[in-house]
Amino acid sequence: MGDHIKKGEEFEKKAEKKISGWGLLGSKYEDASDLLTQSANQFKLAKSWDKAGSLNSRHEAATAYVDAANCYKKTSTKGAISCYLQAVDIYVDMGRYSMAAKYCKEIGELYELEQNIDKAILYFEKAADYFEFQESSSLANKCKLKVAEISAQLEQYQKAIQIYEDVARQSLNNNLLKYGVRGHLLNAGICQLCRGDVVAITNALEQYEDLATAIDEEDVPKLTSIIKEFDSISKLDSWKVALLLKVKNALKAKELEDDLT
Repeated sequence: MGDHIKKGEEFEKKAEKKISGWGLLGSKYEDASDLLTQSANQFKLAKSWDKAGSLNSRHEAATAYVDAANCYKKTSTKGAISCYLQAVDIYVDMGRYSMAAKYCKEIGELYELEQNIDKAILYFEKAADYFEFQESSSLANKCKLKVAEISAQLEQYQKAIQIYEDVARQSLNNNLLKYGVRGHLLNAGICQLCRGDVVAITNALEQYEDLATAIDEEDVPKLTSIIKEFDSISKLDSWKVALLLKVKNALKAKELEDDLT
């Protein structure tokens, strides 16, 4: 490992000399990027992740920052986010919005792991915007739907509903996306249920008419039966189960309140 570190340091010195020396701006940074990549590879071989990350984060090339972020992921989420942000800035300046979107999404995922939900939402939304600049509707929708999922978990149901409905509308005229419309409306309908808006859920999705009726009648057993029946046909994911349990518990609480009055 000592040999790899020594070689890494030699490549690093050559890169620093290249950056500080004379030469065409683009050319010297490209040459320095290659040298730093070789240096980082040597540090990786030595399993010196911090050195590899620190090295690459000093370079202005987007590819080097991304490489640094990938190194930092092993030791420092903060370092990884910092490097991804630098890469995003460069890609935006270059007009490479798909790459900027990709790394905004990475940042969002890292913030989500750190339970920094507000920042996670912010970067998933930025990723969606950049994907839309490139007319990558499918990738943009994935990021929007992630925002909707998180928003619903935070009980920001109206925001989640708006996203699900918007994505559903946008998908109607896209042959590749239209098959997901019903699922988006299902999710919007579940969020409507959590809000207790029976009229909205009935209008939003025919498949949930029975659920809306169960809510309207405040019939907990019926609601439970319908959920089980639907789950046996189309397995509910954990997100849907969690929200539907909130609806069920809200009804139970209302029943108890009515019994006491």
